[in-house]
Order: sequence, then structure tokens, then C-alpha cells
Amino acid sequence: MSPELIHYAIYFFLTLGLSTLFSMGGVGSAIGLVPIFSMMGMPINLAKAIGLFINSASTITASFMNFFRGVLDIKFALPLIISIMIATPIGAWMSQYVQKEIVEWILVAFLLVSALLLLFSNREQKVVYDKAWVLYVIGGVVGLISGTIGVGGGSLIMPLLILLGFDAKKAAYAISFVIPFSTLGAFATYLSFVNMDWVLLGVVTIAAIIGGYVGDFIMHYRLTPKQVKKLIAVVLLLLSAKMIYKLLGL
Repeated sequence: MSPELIHYAIYFFLTLGLSTLFSMGGVGSAIGLVPIFSMMGMPINLAKAIGLFINSASTITASFMNFFRGVLDIKFALPLIISIMIATPIGAWMSQYVQKEIVEWILVAFLLVSALLLLFSNREQKVVYDKAWVLYVIGGVVGLISGTIGVGGGSLIMPLLILLGFDAKKAAYAISFVIPFSTLGAFATYLSFVNMDWVLLGVVTIAAIIGGYVGDFIMHYRLTPKQVKKLIAVVLLLLSAKMIYKLLGL
């Protein structure tokens, strides 16, 4: 096997594994793949652009499945969609003026906050605070952050919705539907200043679609909401630890 094929195979199976894992929690795998791709030597803006497109592919697959199962609440997701569609491309445009190290530290903070919220948001879900303006604010803020660091934002929206009282699975279904509306716009923005590797993009997209299907199936039929939360949190903590190790030069 040629070195080029081995190179693409590594990215394929890495994307397949993480897309399956993160789809179990209804979030895109870019939150895990962007730092890993960067640590493997990929330029950070290329990693972010590919990560955004991967998120779109895997979550669109999951959303189709959720829609036909009748578990997707489109009305609830609409404020998040509108606000995140506006904010994420702005964050993507801003990212080209931010130093790589700053972006990576923001990503570490993003990983840690998301993981801690998932681990410790264990209050009983007696009240659901679903005012539209709150969802608009969440979508706008997360859109700016996710566009800047090149991830879909689902891993931060997920714990915030849980804190507002939503069931983890219901939140996951909504987030899978929301993510493509933000990531595709941000991906188009990155294309204006990134030299895209289209073959690699095609390879990882196929892997993400397969992973999105398998992960959503496992979540729907095999996992409880509590298990979904803990699983994603552990992975995020491991990734943040690895990135801190690299950034500190240890």
C-alpha cells in the first residue's frame, strides 16, 4: 500500500471512530477531530474547515433518521438555527485574524467547559426554561465561538440545554438538526482563505456519514441520556488534557 493510501486510511478510520462516538451524544465530531488533526501536523485553519464539513455530514445523516422516527422537535430548534446561522460565519471570518496558539487555548477552554457542564449538570429536570430569547442568545454566543475555533458548537449547546432542563436525548436530537445550519456557512467562509485538500475532504466525509448513522442508531436504541452525557464528557476531558500537554511543550 502506498504512503498516500495509508495517509488517507488513517484519516478515514480516525474520523469514522470519532464520528460514531460523538453522534451518540448528538454532537458533531469536529470538537474532537480538529485538535487531533492539528496535533497530526495539519494546518489549523484546514483542520477547522474540514471539521466543520464533517460535522455537517454526520449530523445531517442523524437528523434524517431522527425526523423519520418522529423524535425531532423542529419548532424548538428554530431559534437556535436562526441565531447560529448568523453568528457562525462571523466567527469564521474573525478566526483568520487570531493567532493559532490563542485559537488552540480557546479550543481547550471550550473542551473543558463542555465536559464539566456535562459531568455536573445532574439536577432533576423538573422545569424546562425554553423562552425563545434564551435560545437566540445561546445560539448567537455559541455560533461566534464555534466559528472562530472551527467546531459545530453542539458540545457546548448540549450541556446548556441540559442545564435548562431538557432531556439529554431530546437536546441531542435538536442539536443534530441545528449543527449543519451553522457549519456549512462557516465552511464556506473558510474556503475563501484556506487551500482545501478535496480528496481528503471526500474520504473523511464518507467516514463521517457512516459514523453518524452508526452512532445515532446506538444512541437511540442502546444508551440512556445519562450514559450519553458521561461518554461525551470523558472524551472531551481526554482531548483537552492532550492539547494542554502539547501547548505547554511537556
